[in-house]
Amino acid sequence: MNSLLKLLITGVCPALVVLSMLAFSMADQKPKQGDQKPNIILIMADDLTMYDIAPFGSKQVYTPNLKRLASEGVCLDNMFNMVPVCSPTRQSLLTGLGPVRNGAYPNHTMIYDGIKTLPTYLQALGYRTAIIGKKHYAPESAYPFEFLGGRDGDNGQGKDVDLLKAEDYIKKSANKPYFLMFASNQPHEPWNRGNQQAYNPEKIKLNPNMVDTKLTRKQMAKYFAEITYLDSLVGVCLDIVERSGDQENTVIMFATEQGNSFPFSKWTLYDQGLRSGFIVRWPGKIKPGTRNPAMLQYADITPTMIDLAGGDPAKINTGVKDGNGNSGFDGASFEKVLLGETDHQRDYVFGEHTTRGIIQGSNAYGMRSVRSINFLYIENLNYEGVFKNTVINSALFKSWMEKNPTRATAYQKRPKEELYDVIKDPFNLHNLAADPKFKTIKSELSSKLAAFMKQQNDKGLATEMDALNRQPKHQPKD
Repeated sequence: MNSLLKLLITGVCPALVVLSMLAFSMADQKPKQGDQKPNIILIMADDLTMYDIAPFGSKQVYTPNLKRLASEGVCLDNMFNMVPVCSPTRQSLLTGLGPVRNGAYPNHTMIYDGIKTLPTYLQALGYRTAIIGKKHYAPESAYPFEFLGGRDGDNGQGKDVDLLKAEDYIKKSANKPYFLMFASNQPHEPWNRGNQQAYNPEKIKLNPNMVDTKLTRKQMAKYFAEITYLDSLVGVCLDIVERSGDQENTVIMFATEQGNSFPFSKWTLYDQGLRSGFIVRWPGKIKPGTRNPAMLQYADITPTMIDLAGGDPAKINTGVKDGNGNSGFDGASFEKVLLGETDHQRDYVFGEHTTRGIIQGSNAYGMRSVRSINFLYIENLNYEGVFKNTVINSALFKSWMEKNPTRATAYQKRPKEELYDVIKDPFNLHNLAADPKFKTIKSELSSKLAAFMKQQNDKGLATEMDALNRQPKHQPKD
């Protein structure tokens, strides 16, 4: 095994904030009786499809550290993003709010003024809060983290992230609970880390939603190598916590983020775009080596952390009202799911995406979705247009068009409605929307989606066309 590790893993990278007056009182937010406040570490991948790590079924990508983390904690099998691109994903997680409601719904975006975020909540509960690696949120003033270094994007040159700074931060937090977010740049393109010869393109098994071309296999091998590199960074984090001597009082969470950047994954509302692998270890609290099927979404993560830190997320004013006049979170704590006390949290999860404002995106190609445990319903608001993004102009997509133009075209032109049986059809290949046998199911899901959009203050096409106004680069200069 040691020789395999040497083959596969290379290059392991070994503000005082004054809180503004909160709109809610944290004075009565007490630690739970008899409990010490836990430290919390959130490790977030970048563009990683959940099926491509061992804890969620991969038998071809080498991820021993994630496998170890799963064996010591719980795998949450039905965690979902609310939007399949980086910046909105992070900001929905850190606000506990849906992307349209918080304002950060296109990519490279920002939340509305006055909305509070996870570091603000945890600091009010006595925590130090820091981030290392990728930030990709705005405005930075709304996220009062102590920044430990790193960069948004990785060109493969130099050191991407220095995790020794994370260890130093942990050492200096000895007398105070801490939250630390390590936001990796891997395995986001360009795939330039890890041993690029570790995986043989000819031996890779492709999922049925892919078009099998030589370039697909070559790119997939590079992507797999970077996943193994990411796994090595997870191992560094686990070792740091072990050396800290406070492992028993440290919650470690790992999230895969949205799917990879191949077609029908990132930038889409299919399961490979929104379904997220999520692993949590909490010694003495979470039963090791367990799984939980409860449906969850990223808006539930901040309320859960507040709960673990001794606060009451149900009493919090987030700083913005929803379409029904409520000021609380869109999510709720899933601590009972973590502890194995329940396997149910939600009946439905929701998603949205706009191409307006993304790199090389369509002028507007809005999508909205709702998913139950059995079915996924998608409404394409601009279905008469053409879906565009950076993938469309790539050599990879050209190879898809040459090999299987029907499948490739389905990525760019989609019907108004899509409906998938996610149990029988996990890769969302067979659209049932026009089948009269599923009329009742489609109607029910469409109704749930309409109610969600109302709650989010989402006006559909009008919200799509306003997307550019949510990007800092389009704001007027002082």
